[in-house]
Amino acid sequence: MEMDGVDNDDSQPAMKDGIDKDDSLPLIVEIVEVKKPKRIVVSRPGFGTSGRAISLLTNSFKVAVKHPDQNFYQYSVSIKSEEGKTIENKRIRRKVIDKLYQTYSSELDGKKFAYDGEKTLYTVGHLPQNYFEFTLVLEEAVAKQGSPSSAGSPTETNKRTKLVLQSRKFEVGIAYAAKIPLKSISLSLEGAETADLSDALRVLDTVLRQQAADRGCLLVRQSFFHDDSRFFDDLGEGVTSCRGFHSSFRPTQGGLSLTMDVSTTMILTPGPVIDFLLANQNAKEARFIDWAKARKMLKNIRVRATHSKKEFKITGLSENPCDQQLFSMKLKNNGGDQDGVETTEITVYDYFTKIRNIKLLSSAYMPCINVGKPERPNYLPMELCSLVSLQRYKKALSSTQRETLIGNSRKKPPERIQVIMDAKRNYGYDDNPLLSACGVCIEKQFSEVNGRVLEAPKLKVGEGKEFLPCNGRWNFNNKLQMQGFNPTKIAHWAVVNFSSSCDTSYLSRELINCGRKMGIHIERPFSLIEEAPQNRRLSPITRVEKMFEQLMSKLPEPPEFLLCVLPERKNSELYGPWKKRNLSDLGIVTQCVSPIKITDQYLSNLLLKINAKLGGINSLLLIERPSRFPFLKDTPTMLLGMDVSHGSPGRSDAPSIAAVVGSRSWPLISRYGAAVRTQPSKVEMIESLFKPLANGEDDGIMRELLVDFYSSSDGRKPAQIIVFRDGVSESQFSQVLDVELDQMIKAYAHLGEVDLPKFTVIVAQKNHHTRFFQRNAPDNVPAGTVVDKDVVHPRNYDFYMFPQAGIKGTSRPVHYHVLLDEIGFSPDELQNLIHSLSYVYQRSTSAISVVAPIRYAHLAAKQMGQFVNFEDLSVTSSEQKSEITSVGSRPIPELPRLDERIAGSMFFC
Repeated sequence: MEMDGVDNDDSQPAMKDGIDKDDSLPLIVEIVEVKKPKRIVVSRPGFGTSGRAISLLTNSFKVAVKHPDQNFYQYSVSIKSEEGKTIENKRIRRKVIDKLYQTYSSELDGKKFAYDGEKTLYTVGHLPQNYFEFTLVLEEAVAKQGSPSSAGSPTETNKRTKLVLQSRKFEVGIAYAAKIPLKSISLSLEGAETADLSDALRVLDTVLRQQAADRGCLLVRQSFFHDDSRFFDDLGEGVTSCRGFHSSFRPTQGGLSLTMDVSTTMILTPGPVIDFLLANQNAKEARFIDWAKARKMLKNIRVRATHSKKEFKITGLSENPCDQQLFSMKLKNNGGDQDGVETTEITVYDYFTKIRNIKLLSSAYMPCINVGKPERPNYLPMELCSLVSLQRYKKALSSTQRETLIGNSRKKPPERIQVIMDAKRNYGYDDNPLLSACGVCIEKQFSEVNGRVLEAPKLKVGEGKEFLPCNGRWNFNNKLQMQGFNPTKIAHWAVVNFSSSCDTSYLSRELINCGRKMGIHIERPFSLIEEAPQNRRLSPITRVEKMFEQLMSKLPEPPEFLLCVLPERKNSELYGPWKKRNLSDLGIVTQCVSPIKITDQYLSNLLLKINAKLGGINSLLLIERPSRFPFLKDTPTMLLGMDVSHGSPGRSDAPSIAAVVGSRSWPLISRYGAAVRTQPSKVEMIESLFKPLANGEDDGIMRELLVDFYSSSDGRKPAQIIVFRDGVSESQFSQVLDVELDQMIKAYAHLGEVDLPKFTVIVAQKNHHTRFFQRNAPDNVPAGTVVDKDVVHPRNYDFYMFPQAGIKGTSRPVHYHVLLDEIGFSPDELQNLIHSLSYVYQRSTSAISVVAPIRYAHLAAKQMGQFVNFEDLSVTSSEQKSEITSVGSRPIPELPRLDERIAGSMFFC
């Protein structure tokens, strides 16, 4: 198959299955085990020098340690109930440890300690002995009389129910575990490798978390959130975003630093339960509430009873309304006999209105909230319950909620600086007794750092024109009517419309006109097909099948391209079935749209995607042709982007999707193909890079991409492979080298290759809290800014980069970590390559924040993940013809493979 205008030359050695086209060779190649020494993360080889210098501020505060010879002592904590059951609840564990300090401070030599909420606490200096056992009693107020449960306590009808103290006994064990020298931090800053560094930093971070816990904050990893409505923003549907702060200690070239930043988490909107349900279901009145949905939503949520001020956890809802739900209540008889009791049936509504004298306005016809156990329910009227604040919402946000969140979270650089400085001042870390005991002093001002602004790479566009982007941006419409470097031609195509509100005749006419300006020749569509109104009530899969029946009845042959108009902008249920039918079953390139307003800008952005999917090139780096990078010009080089997409929050059954894109048509670095596989849920390491089958063949990702590179690059085999990995933390760096890189090497060797390529492995981290600001300037740092000094790791090879221009909010750099560099780049070569790779993203006319291969891998994982999202995840359909693998007891549906006419294309663009 001919791809991208590159002819396959049969005189070149073939790479299919790693066997040269020589009939004398056996069909199965014996694989020689390639033994590599255990790799370690490389050290920094030097610093970059290219670009103009720029002075910056960063949200890191320098930290001085005045007593580096001080030691932390780690103790293991066990907390058990009186019955011997281990207590796992962090909220209860913290209460027990707080009570322990109040009660037994003298036995602990009066030492302050930091507790992580689980099984570890730390002290400065050792405790008087290595093991302690304590018995503690926690008391809490409970309603003793007349509870509306299935088995109530005896009560007197003429007396008010009283709150009494209920005692719970706990057994606490504290055992010495380890000594952690603070000196390990200073040794690491001097360049020494020390195993105790991460332990010492963990202690310091735990001290900060303890301080936040003492203030009643919600703790989420290294961030903390106050119960303060000033930091709340309503997102709708009963969800609120809560702004808080992230704080963590980090070793840098400039010494130990404390990084502080604004952080956000989602919580359930506190307030009356009824108000929450109305908002959650977008219901105007309580009579419109779906109680089956409400029962599922309220499960395990904590509420506070307004009449008793006590907190409960919801276990369910009653089957009957409040004025019909009966429970048994024991009463003393009227004869005054102290031993005589009688049992009566009473509704929850009558109990609260007549016996408790509590006026209920709206609960009569609603279910009751059950806060008891299934075998011993305890019912409360809904209007007497309010959601406890700071309860995290862990499900996926809707598109509307996400848009609101992004809008509320954006803060211009000066505003963000002020918020961080205020938080640093208000938390008074210098007064923390544990930090003071080891002489930790934190500066009050942001750290100053030096950066450099790299020159933007030149682009090559249509008609041989060259163009230098300005501040990371360019435009195909308004700059000399620039055309794409390699515009495609669309001759045989059609439009299908699932939306009742879109005029497809106008849309196709404007698309043709806009394409003409961009050099993309588009014929009139063969057909405009509208969905029959009666089909809109059918299932998404059936609607797609019906549409294809209409389509094929009108077209003489399958089209080369289909434009599909969906009824919803995002999260349309039709998207997955439509994409699968086109890309996997029929091999048709397709573009889905749902335009709100058809403008030139919208259409030009749309055509960028379409042109790339059909094999065109919108723009090309000038360095690609002819190549100005020696490693690209002289040595076949393959670029990989790797990412794993996990299921939405609350979807523990959804498999993770591993996607790898690989460059093709060497020496280009603007064209990519993708290979995607499923793997067990929440597994981050990619498992299918090398996948040997029982017949001796390899069905893995790397083989697929290597063969594609070979077939599209005039029979050249990659002698160098540059890997960009997204989504892994520093604790997983060794796994990337030991697990994923090892699979790549095995896949290459399985193709019969003896000489292995050189690898450079780079991790890109987008989710971090380091920010940079221009000194005395309100704008974001300029596009092309790179920082590889001062705030970077004291030993490892890392740097921060801003290829993009920050338009809204405060720009976030990508933090690149070089784990391995067998190719041997200089710092300037590598930084300029990464900067250039942010300009080859074919969907955009601006530089993006991360290298294009990583963004492509994310898009491929997300798009093909839709193939399984609309299926029943427990069983794959027979038409998929896909194999079921299993990890533990859970089957993992495998993705259907792309049609050969789509494989190798940028279908994900």
